[in-house]
Amino acid sequence: MKGYPSATTAIGEGTTSSIYLPPFRIDVTVRPGVPHIASRHRIARAVKATLDAAGAPGPASIGVILSADEELTELNVMHMGASGGTDVLSFPFFPPEAFPQHEHGTHGQRDPWVVAALKQAFALPPGLRAHLGDVIVSVERAIVQAEKGRGGQTGDVQWTAVEELLLLTVHGTLHTCGWDHDEPVEEAAMRTMEWQVLESVRRPGEAAEPGATSAVAER
Repeated sequence: MKGYPSATTAIGEGTTSSIYLPPFRIDVTVRPGVPHIASRHRIARAVKATLDAAGAPGPASIGVILSADEELTELNVMHMGASGGTDVLSFPFFPPEAFPQHEHGTHGQRDPWVVAALKQAFALPPGLRAHLGDVIVSVERAIVQAEKGRGGQTGDVQWTAVEELLLLTVHGTLHTCGWDHDEPVEEAAMRTMEWQVLESVRRPGEAAEPGATSAVAER
């Protein structure tokens, strides 16, 4: 399979590959010891599809970190004030007003000063990119949830660990783009967008609808 241009370097904990899918740069970091179940390029394509669907401004960059339960648990306690682990966390660098108001969204009326500031933030010199934020996913938890049939948006979908990992990545990227699911109408809109994105990057044989069973693994 033909890949995309990337530059792989060792940065901090793990190895980071900067994958360019214009107008975005997706920095995919894999922590040491994390199982390889999907290629970095496949993760990046799912992120790119999500950013396109959410109308993210470009050129811009976003970070995706593939990690394990221990790190997610620490971050969940530190930043969310929650006990225990979780499967994905997002750290957006811009407010929801930086992105187009999505259907059923609740961004409310935009402050003209905020809009002006955001335009200035993205008016960068050539070659520079605004960083949209970071998404960190527990590959360990994605594998367990898939193996136990607790995958998908409803927690009862039977599919592969790869599909679960892609869903979590898309979910986290949407959060970075101002999407949320606090209210039922928001949750329904977000779930619909997730399935639209997953369908656009789906490979033959993978689950196409909620609840479907799939036995395809990444190769």
